[in-house]
Amino acid sequence: MWHKVNPVSFRIPYILSWKSSWFADKKGYRDFLGLDLKIRDILKKELTWIPLGDILISREQDVIRVDVFTSKASLILGKTGEQKERIEKLLKNKVGFTTLLNVKEIKKPELNAKIVGYMVANQIEQRMPYKRAIKQAVAKSMEKGAKGIKIKVGGRLNGADIARKETFKDGNIPTQTIRSNIDYCTVRAETVYGTIGLKVWIYKWDVYKKTK
Repeated sequence: MWHKVNPVSFRIPYILSWKSSWFADKKGYRDFLGLDLKIRDILKKELTWIPLGDILISREQDVIRVDVFTSKASLILGKTGEQKERIEKLLKNKVGFTTLLNVKEIKKPELNAKIVGYMVANQIEQRMPYKRAIKQAVAKSMEKGAKGIKIKVGGRLNGADIARKETFKDGNIPTQTIRSNIDYCTVRAETVYGTIGLKVWIYKWDVYKKTK
């Protein structure tokens, strides 16, 4: 049997870090983790129409700092920052702690797996042919400097009666090489015919650490 591991968690001790940075004892760990998941769910519901990248959460005493990476920071901030203040107040009311929201813009969204998956899923939901949407995403990522990209799609593609899977790949995807920085995500496209699943791998570059 194959032992499949998430490419991100596979590289956490070496070249990647956790998406949440805080420390809790055995009694408070459950509460901290619940707040973490609650914050992520609230942000995804409030910003469903905005392509989001990573959401990093850190805790400093009674203050929770949330860093949101997106390709369209102006939509989250608003003209004068009123949108950001509204989300901070909403998080404070729901969570019960002072929450500081930092919005950071991604300069190359074509190299972010979550944004690429979001764009492809959005185009599929708008009834664009899945092959065209995926091939365009693959071509744009390779143009922006990606060393490799792979997208798997599965479900009732184009409304077919029988579900099937297809894979689109360009470049190299060294999944077993720990030093290779591979961004990975899973996305769902809710269509009239049912749910279509997407898996995206993007091979960016290699990370070499100095040994002692």
